[in-house]
Amino acid sequence: MTATPRPASPLATPPVETPGHGLLRDKKVVVTAAAGTGIGFATARRALIEGADVLVSDFHERRLGESAEKLAAEFPEQQVATIVCDVSSTEQVDALITGAADRLGRIDVLVNNAGLGGETPVVEMTDEEWDRVLDITLTSTFRATRAALRYFRSVNHNGVLVNNASVLGWRAQHSQAHYAAAKAGVMALTRCSAIEAAEYGVRINAVAPSIARHPFLAKVTSEELLDNLAAGEAYGRAAEVWEVAATIAMLASDYTTYLTGEVVSVSSQRA
Repeated sequence: MTATPRPASPLATPPVETPGHGLLRDKKVVVTAAAGTGIGFATARRALIEGADVLVSDFHERRLGESAEKLAAEFPEQQVATIVCDVSSTEQVDALITGAADRLGRIDVLVNNAGLGGETPVVEMTDEEWDRVLDITLTSTFRATRAALRYFRSVNHNGVLVNNASVLGWRAQHSQAHYAAAKAGVMALTRCSAIEAAEYGVRINAVAPSIARHPFLAKVTSEELLDNLAAGEAYGRAAEVWEVAATIAMLASDYTTYLTGEVVSVSSQRA
Protein backbone atom coordinates (compact mmCIF):
# COMPACT_ATOMS: atom_id res chain seq x y z
CA MET A 1 0.00 0.00 0.00
CA THR A 2 1.40 3.41 -0.99
CA ALA A 3 1.36 6.05 1.71
CA THR A 4 -0.66 9.17 0.99
CA PRO A 5 1.73 12.05 0.34
CA ARG A 6 1.66 14.72 3.02
CA PRO A 7 0.29 18.01 1.66
CA ALA A 8 2.82 20.79 1.30
CA SER A 9 3.01 23.07 4.35
CA PRO A 10 2.92 26.87 4.13
CA LEU A 11 5.90 26.60 6.51
CA ALA A 12 7.98 24.67 3.99
CA THR A 13 9.63 27.89 2.85
CA PRO A 14 12.21 29.03 5.42
CA PRO A 15 11.31 32.40 6.95
CA VAL A 16 13.47 35.49 6.80
CA GLU A 17 15.75 35.62 9.83
CA THR A 18 14.11 37.29 12.82
CA PRO A 19 15.72 40.64 13.69
CA GLY A 20 17.42 41.11 17.04
CA HIS A 21 15.54 42.31 20.09
CA GLY A 22 18.43 43.02 22.44
CA LEU A 23 18.02 39.72 24.29
CA LEU A 24 21.73 39.56 25.13
CA ARG A 25 22.59 43.24 25.24
CA ASP A 26 25.90 43.83 27.06
CA LYS A 27 26.36 40.10 27.74
CA LYS A 28 29.68 38.33 27.17
CA VAL A 29 29.15 35.09 25.28
CA VAL A 30 31.56 32.22 24.56
CA VAL A 31 30.76 29.68 21.83
CA THR A 32 32.76 26.50 21.18
CA ALA A 33 33.13 24.91 17.73
CA ALA A 34 32.07 28.21 16.18
CA ALA A 35 34.13 28.21 12.98
CA GLY A 36 32.57 27.41 9.64
CA THR A 37 28.94 27.30 8.58
CA GLY A 38 27.11 25.38 11.31
CA ILE A 39 25.12 26.02 14.44
CA GLY A 40 28.15 27.33 16.36
CA PHE A 41 28.87 30.15 13.91
CA ALA A 42 25.16 30.93 13.63
CA THR A 43 24.94 31.11 17.44
CA ALA A 44 27.88 33.49 17.69
CA ARG A 45 26.30 35.67 15.01
CA ARG A 46 22.92 35.55 16.76
CA ALA A 47 24.52 36.61 20.04
CA LEU A 48 25.97 39.63 18.26
CA ILE A 49 22.60 40.41 16.65
CA GLU A 50 21.12 40.34 20.15
CA GLY A 51 23.69 42.85 21.43
CA ALA A 52 26.42 40.68 23.00
CA ASP A 53 30.17 40.66 22.70
CA VAL A 54 31.45 37.21 21.75
CA LEU A 55 34.47 34.98 21.93
CA VAL A 56 34.48 32.19 19.37
CA SER A 57 36.57 29.08 19.73
CA ASP A 58 37.49 26.15 17.48
CA PHE A 59 40.40 23.76 16.98
CA HIS A 60 40.79 24.79 13.34
CA GLU A 61 42.82 27.99 13.53
CA ARG A 62 42.43 29.15 9.91
CA ARG A 63 38.66 28.65 9.79
CA LEU A 64 38.33 30.26 13.20
CA GLY A 65 40.17 33.33 12.01
CA GLU A 66 38.05 33.57 8.87
CA SER A 67 34.85 33.22 10.87
CA ALA A 68 35.91 35.90 13.34
CA GLU A 69 36.77 38.26 10.48
CA LYS A 70 33.29 37.80 8.99
CA LEU A 71 31.63 38.50 12.32
CA ALA A 72 33.81 41.52 13.08
CA ALA A 73 33.10 42.99 9.65
CA GLU A 74 29.33 42.64 10.14
CA PHE A 75 29.36 43.90 13.74
CA PRO A 76 32.18 46.48 13.91
CA GLU A 77 30.85 48.12 17.09
CA GLN A 78 31.02 44.90 19.12
CA GLN A 79 33.90 42.79 20.37
CA VAL A 80 34.72 39.56 18.55
CA ALA A 81 37.58 37.64 20.14
CA THR A 82 39.02 34.21 19.41
CA ILE A 83 40.83 31.42 21.22
CA VAL A 84 41.97 28.25 19.49
CA CYS A 85 40.91 25.25 21.55
CA ASP A 86 40.90 21.49 21.10
CA VAL A 87 37.99 20.40 23.30
CA SER A 88 39.52 16.93 23.71
CA SER A 89 42.17 18.55 25.93
CA THR A 90 41.29 19.40 29.52
CA GLU A 91 44.21 21.81 29.65
CA GLN A 92 43.00 23.71 26.57
CA VAL A 93 39.38 23.82 27.73
CA ASP A 94 40.44 25.21 31.10
CA ALA A 95 42.59 27.77 29.30
CA LEU A 96 39.63 28.69 27.09
CA ILE A 97 37.48 29.64 30.06
CA THR A 98 40.16 31.60 31.88
CA GLY A 99 41.29 33.22 28.63
CA ALA A 100 37.76 34.17 27.63
CA ALA A 101 37.11 35.79 31.00
CA ASP A 102 40.32 37.77 30.57
CA ARG A 103 39.63 38.83 26.96
CA LEU A 104 35.97 39.73 27.46
CA GLY A 105 36.31 40.97 31.03
CA ARG A 106 33.81 38.38 32.25
CA ILE A 107 31.71 35.46 30.99
CA ASP A 108 27.92 35.56 31.14
CA VAL A 109 27.06 32.76 28.73
CA LEU A 110 28.83 29.62 27.53
CA VAL A 111 27.42 27.69 24.59
CA ASN A 112 28.80 24.15 24.40
CA ASN A 113 28.40 23.41 20.72
CA ALA A 114 31.29 21.02 20.01
CA GLY A 115 30.29 17.62 18.68
CA LEU A 116 31.34 14.91 16.26
CA GLY A 117 29.16 12.49 14.32
CA GLY A 118 29.54 9.88 11.64
CA GLU A 119 27.71 6.94 10.09
CA THR A 120 28.88 3.50 11.23
CA PRO A 121 26.76 0.47 12.17
CA VAL A 122 27.54 -0.96 15.60
CA VAL A 123 28.73 -4.24 14.10
CA GLU A 124 31.41 -2.39 12.13
CA MET A 125 32.29 0.30 14.68
CA THR A 126 35.77 0.33 16.17
CA ASP A 127 36.64 1.23 19.73
CA GLU A 128 38.48 4.24 18.37
CA GLU A 129 35.39 5.54 16.52
CA TRP A 130 33.21 5.09 19.58
CA ASP A 131 35.72 6.73 21.91
CA ARG A 132 36.35 9.66 19.57
CA VAL A 133 32.67 10.55 19.17
CA LEU A 134 31.97 10.18 22.90
CA ASP A 135 35.01 12.28 23.78
CA ILE A 136 34.33 15.18 21.41
CA THR A 137 30.56 15.21 21.87
CA LEU A 138 29.99 14.30 25.52
CA THR A 139 33.23 14.47 27.48
CA SER A 140 34.13 17.85 25.98
CA THR A 141 30.81 19.21 27.21
CA PHE A 142 31.66 17.90 30.68
CA ARG A 143 35.13 19.51 30.53
CA ALA A 144 33.72 22.89 29.56
CA THR A 145 30.87 22.67 32.08
CA ARG A 146 33.31 21.86 34.87
CA ALA A 147 35.62 24.73 33.91
CA ALA A 148 32.71 27.17 33.62
CA LEU A 149 31.25 26.22 36.99
CA ARG A 150 34.63 26.69 38.62
CA TYR A 151 34.72 30.15 37.06
CA PHE A 152 31.20 31.09 38.19
CA ARG A 153 31.93 29.73 41.66
CA SER A 154 34.67 32.34 41.95
CA VAL A 155 32.77 35.43 40.72
CA ASN A 156 29.85 37.45 42.04
CA HIS A 157 27.53 37.34 39.04
CA ASN A 158 25.18 34.75 37.58
CA GLY A 159 25.62 32.85 34.35
CA VAL A 160 24.06 30.58 31.77
CA LEU A 161 25.22 27.46 29.95
CA VAL A 162 23.46 26.14 26.86
CA ASN A 163 24.46 22.73 25.53
CA ASN A 164 23.84 21.48 22.01
CA ALA A 165 22.25 18.04 22.22
CA SER A 166 20.17 16.34 19.49
CA VAL A 167 16.83 14.63 19.07
CA LEU A 168 18.94 11.49 18.52
CA GLY A 169 19.32 11.52 22.29
CA TRP A 170 15.68 10.35 22.21
CA ARG A 171 15.22 8.83 18.76
CA ALA A 172 16.75 5.78 17.10
CA GLN A 173 18.61 6.12 13.81
CA HIS A 174 20.62 3.55 11.90
CA SER A 175 24.42 3.85 12.17
CA GLN A 176 24.25 6.58 14.82
CA ALA A 177 24.64 4.60 18.06
CA HIS A 178 27.82 6.43 19.12
CA TYR A 179 26.45 9.90 18.37
CA ALA A 180 23.03 9.15 19.87
CA ALA A 181 24.61 7.75 23.03
CA ALA A 182 26.79 10.85 23.34
CA LYS A 183 23.87 13.23 22.86
CA ALA A 184 21.74 11.31 25.38
CA GLY A 185 24.67 11.76 27.74
CA VAL A 186 24.68 15.51 27.07
CA MET A 187 21.02 15.58 28.06
CA ALA A 188 21.70 13.73 31.31
CA LEU A 189 24.71 15.93 32.04
CA THR A 190 22.52 19.00 31.48
CA ARG A 191 19.91 17.82 33.97
CA CYS A 192 22.34 16.75 36.70
CA SER A 193 24.78 19.64 36.41
CA ALA A 194 21.88 22.11 36.48
CA ILE A 195 20.99 20.98 39.99
CA GLU A 196 24.55 21.58 41.15
CA ALA A 197 24.93 24.84 39.21
CA ALA A 198 22.04 26.54 40.99
CA GLU A 199 24.34 26.99 43.99
CA TYR A 200 26.53 29.25 41.84
CA GLY A 201 23.70 31.22 40.25
CA VAL A 202 24.01 29.35 36.97
CA ARG A 203 21.25 27.98 34.74
CA ILE A 204 22.04 25.08 32.39
CA ASN A 205 19.75 24.02 29.56
CA ALA A 206 20.14 22.30 26.21
CA VAL A 207 18.70 22.41 22.73
CA ALA A 208 17.98 19.24 20.78
CA PRO A 209 17.74 20.02 17.06
CA SER A 210 16.31 17.45 14.68
CA ILE A 211 18.07 18.51 11.49
CA ALA A 212 19.67 21.84 10.65
CA ARG A 213 21.21 21.71 7.20
CA HIS A 214 24.42 23.52 6.36
CA PRO A 215 27.43 22.98 4.05
CA PHE A 216 29.66 21.30 6.63
CA LEU A 217 26.98 18.74 7.48
CA ALA A 218 26.80 17.82 3.81
CA LYS A 219 30.50 16.89 3.95
CA VAL A 220 30.00 14.24 6.63
CA THR A 221 26.48 13.01 5.82
CA SER A 222 25.07 11.75 2.53
CA GLU A 223 22.74 14.05 0.62
CA GLU A 224 20.26 11.18 0.32
CA LEU A 225 20.04 10.79 4.10
CA LEU A 226 19.70 14.54 4.62
CA ASP A 227 16.92 14.71 2.02
CA ASN A 228 15.06 11.84 3.67
CA LEU A 229 15.39 13.33 7.15
CA ALA A 230 14.23 16.74 5.98
CA ALA A 231 11.26 15.24 4.13
CA GLY A 232 10.16 13.50 7.33
CA GLU A 233 9.79 16.77 9.21
CA ALA A 234 6.33 18.29 9.52
CA TYR A 235 7.32 21.29 7.40
CA GLY A 236 9.05 19.08 4.84
CA ARG A 237 12.31 20.92 5.36
CA ALA A 238 15.29 21.07 7.68
CA ALA A 239 15.74 23.92 10.14
CA GLU A 240 17.81 26.89 9.17
CA VAL A 241 20.86 27.18 11.45
CA TRP A 242 19.66 30.61 12.60
CA GLU A 243 16.42 29.03 13.84
CA VAL A 244 18.43 26.82 16.21
CA ALA A 245 20.68 29.74 17.15
CA ALA A 246 17.66 31.90 17.98
CA THR A 247 16.42 29.25 20.41
CA ILE A 248 19.85 29.13 22.04
CA ALA A 249 19.77 32.92 22.38
CA MET A 250 16.36 32.70 24.07
CA LEU A 251 17.67 30.12 26.57
CA ALA A 252 20.69 32.32 27.26
CA SER A 253 18.54 35.38 27.85
CA ASP A 254 16.57 36.73 30.78
CA TYR A 255 13.37 35.48 29.15
CA THR A 256 14.05 32.05 30.66
CA THR A 257 15.21 32.84 34.18
CA TYR A 258 13.17 30.03 35.77
CA LEU A 259 14.20 27.40 33.25
CA THR A 260 17.05 25.05 34.13
CA GLY A 261 17.90 21.40 33.58
CA GLU A 262 15.65 21.30 30.51
CA VAL A 263 16.19 20.00 26.98
CA VAL A 264 14.26 21.98 24.39
CA SER A 265 13.55 20.13 21.16
CA VAL A 266 14.10 22.32 18.11
CA SER A 267 12.03 20.15 15.84
CA SER A 268 8.99 20.60 13.63
CA GLN A 269 7.57 17.25 14.67
CA ARG A 270 7.60 14.93 17.69
CA ALA A 271 10.43 14.98 20.26
